[in-house]
Amino acid sequence: MSEAYERGETMAGSELASDARNLHQPVMLAQCLDMLAPAIAEPGAVLIDCTLGMGGHSEGALERFNELTVIGIDRDADAIALACERLSRFGSRFQAVHTTYDAVADVARAYGHHGTVDGIVMDLGASSYQLDVRERGFSYAHDAPLDMRMDEDSSRTAADIVREASQSELATLLRLYGEERFAARIASRIVQRRAQSAITTTGELADLVRAAIPAAARRTGGHPAKRTFQALRIAVNDELTILERTLPRAIASLRVGGHIVVEAYHSLEDRLVKEAFAAGLQSSTPAGLPVELAGHEPYLQALTKGALKATPQEIESNPRSASVRIRAVRKIRSTDPAESTKPHQPYLAHAGESAYAPSLAPSVAHSTAPSGARSAAASPAYSASTSNHLDDSDRYEGEQA
Repeated sequence: MSEAYERGETMAGSELASDARNLHQPVMLAQCLDMLAPAIAEPGAVLIDCTLGMGGHSEGALERFNELTVIGIDRDADAIALACERLSRFGSRFQAVHTTYDAVADVARAYGHHGTVDGIVMDLGASSYQLDVRERGFSYAHDAPLDMRMDEDSSRTAADIVREASQSELATLLRLYGEERFAARIASRIVQRRAQSAITTTGELADLVRAAIPAAARRTGGHPAKRTFQALRIAVNDELTILERTLPRAIASLRVGGHIVVEAYHSLEDRLVKEAFAAGLQSSTPAGLPVELAGHEPYLQALTKGALKATPQEIESNPRSASVRIRAVRKIRSTDPAESTKPHQPYLAHAGESAYAPSLAPSVAHSTAPSGARSAAASPAYSASTSNHLDDSDRYEGEQA
């Protein structure tokens, strides 16, 4: 999360655009680039930045590796426009693709070498641009329309979910996506309030949540509404469903010897990353066999011991890094391309719950792009950095490695 967001400040879009380069520093950029370096340092290497934001990780990589090409993916057309303006000095070494990052395999086929790339970086969560621009409706720090769409061309907003979901569906959504222990109380208050008048702004929702949570619980743990806002944002943008299907596609899109680095900011994201990597870090040979079966060997090698966390010094210099968990792996053998297209079940269904929240999320199969930007299936155009895909993640309480 940005420093302005921590202080309870947001900015108008024009203010943010005019000072984009100085917004903040990417979380643990040097460490991420160090882990990517063995794979992307050679001339002609291609890196996919799956979470472009305003381009911090992309800029850092382009500055450090002079013969690297970076392909930035983002579903937010405004963020792409800002990133492309800031990265224009790199010319054709940078290209932007307007899509969700589960199109990573398509992007790798379009820009990589024989369908694969050398490195992939993902800095998960909402971007600082989205959190800091008040009219986008992500922040509980300033009253604004209750929106939360990362792609403004999509139709479903947070206000729509608050208006349409049943009480039980709201409680499920808040519990699973927000890990909110007062989910039932908050859902009940929402239903009671909307029977009288619609909840259409972030301020109205934040006040309602504050009132629903017992006073003793409000004294610690940050803003009382942060988990509710997290849950709604994840549902509106179908974040976990998209992340879950992206990870195997990203791994399949790496060349042998390629590296992938993922920064997660809450336990739900980190758990998916941990499980996706764990599947490739161990042999799939049935237990009890005396030899390793061909094609069943591990196909990933860990570059971190569990999850890498920020040091106290890093947190002091960049408070947003306090909740980050970084996992990185190297691909050590080829994998079945079918892995990138295996059937997927909505995230909520994994817990035996209603899949209502994913069904509310907008379709991710869009091709609309800002003028000059490239969709996943179009031709390159936008050439144009402080990646701002940071979550309001002081609430990370995830399992540790």
